[in-house]
Amino acid sequence: MNSVNTHCPYCALQCAMTLTPTPAGSPTPVTIAGRAFPTNRGGLCKKGWTAAELLGSAERILEPMLRQSDGSFAPASWAEALDLVADQLRAGRAEHGADSVGVFGGGGLTNEKAYQLGKFTRLALGSSRIDYNGRFCMSSAAAAGNRAFGLDRGLPFRVEDLDAADTILMLGSNVAQTMPPFIGHLDGARAAGGLIVVDPRRTATARLTDDGGGSHVQPAPGTDLVLLLGLTHLVLAERLADTDYLARRTTGFDQLRLSVSGWWPERVQEHTGVPVWQLRDLARRLAAGRGVYILTGRGVEQHVDGTDTATAAINLALVLGLVGTEHSGYGTLTGQGNGQGGREHGQKCDQLPGYRKITDPAARAHVAGVWGVDPAVIPGAGIAAVELLGALGRPGGIRTLLVHGANVVVSAPNADTVRAGLANLDFLVVCDFFFSETAAMADVVLPVTQWAEEEGTMTSLEGRVLRRSRAIDPPAGVRSELWIFQELARRLDAPGVYSADPGAVFDELCRASAGGSADYSGLDYARLDSGEPAYWPYPVGSAGTPRLFLDSFAHDDGRAHIVPVRARTVPAPAQTHGALTLITGRLLEHYQSGAQTRRVAELATAQPEARMQVHPATAAGLGIIDGGWVEVVNGRGTVRCRAQLSADIRPDTVFLPFHFAGDQRANLLTDDSTDPVSGMPEFKRTTVTVQAIDPPGPTITDYERVMADV
Repeated sequence: MNSVNTHCPYCALQCAMTLTPTPAGSPTPVTIAGRAFPTNRGGLCKKGWTAAELLGSAERILEPMLRQSDGSFAPASWAEALDLVADQLRAGRAEHGADSVGVFGGGGLTNEKAYQLGKFTRLALGSSRIDYNGRFCMSSAAAAGNRAFGLDRGLPFRVEDLDAADTILMLGSNVAQTMPPFIGHLDGARAAGGLIVVDPRRTATARLTDDGGGSHVQPAPGTDLVLLLGLTHLVLAERLADTDYLARRTTGFDQLRLSVSGWWPERVQEHTGVPVWQLRDLARRLAAGRGVYILTGRGVEQHVDGTDTATAAINLALVLGLVGTEHSGYGTLTGQGNGQGGREHGQKCDQLPGYRKITDPAARAHVAGVWGVDPAVIPGAGIAAVELLGALGRPGGIRTLLVHGANVVVSAPNADTVRAGLANLDFLVVCDFFFSETAAMADVVLPVTQWAEEEGTMTSLEGRVLRRSRAIDPPAGVRSELWIFQELARRLDAPGVYSADPGAVFDELCRASAGGSADYSGLDYARLDSGEPAYWPYPVGSAGTPRLFLDSFAHDDGRAHIVPVRARTVPAPAQTHGALTLITGRLLEHYQSGAQTRRVAELATAQPEARMQVHPATAAGLGIIDGGWVEVVNGRGTVRCRAQLSADIRPDTVFLPFHFAGDQRANLLTDDSTDPVSGMPEFKRTTVTVQAIDPPGPTITDYERVMADV
């Protein structure tokens, strides 16, 4: 049997692997082997090693499922299911207007699917109401990069460039658990004592700083912006700034100097809890390094001031003269598998392919030419994810919703409000592999191909376009989203062409992206299949761009734009009567909403349930024991789970993973207030009350409840 080279279906590191089909009756349809590649160097995490188990899972949906009048599901033919969907789309648009139909995409979709989803929504449905779950991940970092550099590519350099660094500042990222093979690229900085990890918890990544590997900075949750303003103040006060670089390559420095003048070290210590001596040591280390990188993650970005926090990190990097050099830089660590490509080609509410603005007349004309339509046919900008989900089932809002590659019942903030909105819809269609918590609420569930059963491309966290290659055929009743779009477009008499062939869609995507910020026009499958590294922008005639900004930035004036930002000095909740600050994040064994990893036996056995991490001193004051049950409550919801006592977390803080369902959903508690620039919700700083409770009786998840009726 022929082996196939491809990449892992999970995170944006996109670890290279080789799949070999197995004989019928084998435990999994393929075997997985790690493959030598610059990012993962043959390594995989336990999610990657076990990914094949999902391909033949007994829980997989293998034919279209229609909800019956009694609430149960029954199988249907594809013709019956798609005819029903098309009829409902037509009826909804006729009664409520085109914008009553919403579409929610995902950062795990291939470039081809994300592109075609945006095109299908705007042309076949005539709706502006499309956004995606990447709004919950990368939107703040993307907004900050665009306004500072004129372009958003998570890492504007290769991952392997980090190997030569002697100083790496990591803000709000636990890569040792979220993308374990990445930590090999931190070895040089650790050997030089220069790995600096900023996190309210002593995570697995923070522990890499032990034994002389660097330092762990442990600020209060939500104070990262103050920390960064204070570091910039110190760099300027101690005359550590690269003034020549600032004069040649930036604008806005004088305003920045004024904006940070009030953040002297003692004041920063008061707000963050970080000692003055550590602040000074950190600023001096960053200025003295021979290869210095500043990297941000969701921990500092998933806030209502996330764009400003990421901007403050960029400003610090610019003041130090790091960005656009051969040896140093700033970057943000994209999370989802195609979180980079998924935000480039049209499934964002304000975007057209190639990272073009949908409000730009020239961009509309170019894309309309590729699509073969009048530019006037393309709707204008829509609304961002939180607002879109908030409009579900409301008068004048979304009445019909299509969901692709997302599980919003678990992943969206203020999750019970989202669940209520889904329940109030006239019609819900979900494309998925399994009955996720969102699919369980659908009127129609359409089974779609998994990673090893399809062709396509993904764009990694370093902006490298990669081929996803098909190793096995999908089950007989499963279809690709590209085919589904084609069939629905035909039924709706939609303008434009909707190919089901991934290669043809990619070629069209490349033409549509030509001249945009994310220009793929010089690429095709043959070039990608050759193994040639392909970093965008990759216009026709180029060899790609592994390292951005060496000569100029993407703004018209060629300079980086320093944007002064100001901190909201909101006090932490008083630690009285169990009031604490909740932060959320990932576990090594699970991914995103857990809809896939909770179905892998090895992963689910290792981490079968949510556990609230709490400091022993805090637990003692609240009468909480290790492994005992607790109730975590605020005005939005209640989570019930076991406690895990750990000195790795601050006494004023508790932590919940966000992978679990039912009453263990961390996002029952999180706030749907959003960043005014990016639309990012406040995931990482939530006030809660915690108390010990008696063990609950047996529980049943949303999934089990619906499957009992199937």
